[in-house]
Amino acid sequence: MIRLDVRQWFPVERLALLSMLESLQPTDWARPTVCPGWTVHDIVAHILNDYLRRLSGSRDGYGGAVFADDETLPAYLARVNDEFVRAMRQCSPATMIDLLSHLGPQLDAVWADIDLDGPAHLNVSWAGAATSPAWLDIARDYTEYWVHQQQIRDAVSAPGADEPRLLNPVLVAFLHAVPFALREHPRPAGTAVGFDITGPAGGHWALISDGSRWDLVAGSVPDPAAAVRMDQDTLWRLASRGISAEQGRQRAELHGDSQLAEAAASLLAVVL
Repeated sequence: MIRLDVRQWFPVERLALLSMLESLQPTDWARPTVCPGWTVHDIVAHILNDYLRRLSGSRDGYGGAVFADDETLPAYLARVNDEFVRAMRQCSPATMIDLLSHLGPQLDAVWADIDLDGPAHLNVSWAGAATSPAWLDIARDYTEYWVHQQQIRDAVSAPGADEPRLLNPVLVAFLHAVPFALREHPRPAGTAVGFDITGPAGGHWALISDGSRWDLVAGSVPDPAAAVRMDQDTLWRLASRGISAEQGRQRAELHGDSQLAEAAASLLAVVL
C-alpha cells in the first residue's frame, strides 16, 4: 500500500468549496446533479452530514447508528443520507455555509490528533482489508469531500479545485481499490499490472501479486502482464461511479491479460 497523509489539503479543499458556494445564485442551488434526485442544495447538505457524523463518531465516540432489521450497510447509508438531506431542505444555503465554515476546522483538529498508522475509526471496505490504517480512512473522507465538490461544480458549470495538489491524493487513494478489484484473479508471485494515469495530477503505478494477493506500488514496472491507461478525469469519475465500469473501460487503453486489465479498470471506491 502507498501511505498517504492528506490532512493538509482538507482546509484548502474546503476553502475552494466555500468560495464557490458563496458565489452561487439562488437558482444554482436547485440545479440537478449526477446524484439521482439530489440538487446542489442536497449535496451540500450531504457534505454537512458527513462532517457531523465524523465529529460525533471519531471525536466524541458517539455510536448513534441504528440499523433496521436485516439492513445492510449500503442500505443503511442510503436511508440515513436521504433522511438527512430531506430534513435539511428547510435550511437556507447561508445557514449551511455557516455550518460548514464552523465545523470544518473542528474536523481538521480531529484528523491532526489521529495516529496515521493506528487502526481506522471506520474501515475502508472498498480497499478490501479487514482492518484499515487510519491514514486510508482519512484519505477516503478527503476523496468524498473532493468528489462532492466536483459534482456541484459540474452542476453549476464552475470548474476548479482540480489542480494537481488537490487531485493527486484523490487518484492515489482511489487506486487502493484496485487490489480488491483484482482479488478474484490470482496470479503467480511477481506478476504485475501497470496502471498509468495521464494528466497533470497523474503518474505511474503498479499492482504486484505475491501469489495470493495484490499490492499497490508507485512507479512503472518492466513487462507487466497487463496494463491500464486512462486520464485523470476518467479515473476519479469511474472510481466514484460518476461513470459506469463499461464507460470507464471504453475511455481507457487496456493491454495484455484481458482478465487482469478489465478487472483493474473496473475499480470501485465507494460503498454501493
